[in-house]
Amino acid sequence: MKKMVKEVKFRRRSEATTDYRKRLALVKSGLDRVVVRKSNRRIIGQIVRYVPEGDRVIVHADSGELLKLSWSSRANRPTAYLTGLLLARKAQAESQNEHILDIGLASPVRNSIPFIFAKGCIDGGMKLRGTLEIDEKAYNCSNTKHIDELKSKDEAKYQKAYSAYIKSGTPPEGLGKTFNETKDRILKGTKE
Repeated sequence: MKKMVKEVKFRRRSEATTDYRKRLALVKSGLDRVVVRKSNRRIIGQIVRYVPEGDRVIVHADSGELLKLSWSSRANRPTAYLTGLLLARKAQAESQNEHILDIGLASPVRNSIPFIFAKGCIDGGMKLRGTLEIDEKAYNCSNTKHIDELKSKDEAKYQKAYSAYIKSGTPPEGLGKTFNETKDRILKGTKE
């Protein structure tokens, strides 16, 4: 009687944390990867270069760094854009000319956080392979009309929905202004 050999998957594949087929295609491109990952509270961006010994992180940006630039860090679209912009500004002299976007296991949905992050990278001066069409209203906090309406209709709901912004000293009605000021600080390279 023949013994059946059980094939064991790679650990990261069985945990559903790595799609090896997709990763191999990205590595074969020969370009540095712009890796973007979203957690419940942060957005992390890195420029990663493949070397035979393992991946090497060249530049790293975390949404927590935006606190120094007066932006209240959240895991949302405006924060994704600003983090991408920050990564691009940090990487100006340290990586190749062209990069490829690595969104991991995130779904490729238009105007989603990984693509808005990529838009921030492009606006910061990076070249990413492929085309990207992002609606600017999806991330720039220009439409705060709904916030004003909520505040006038139901103060308790407003306090609950925007409590983190209020607690950090960022009025939700002024998010557009704060977004633009933070963007300018990143582009100029100043901290205050």
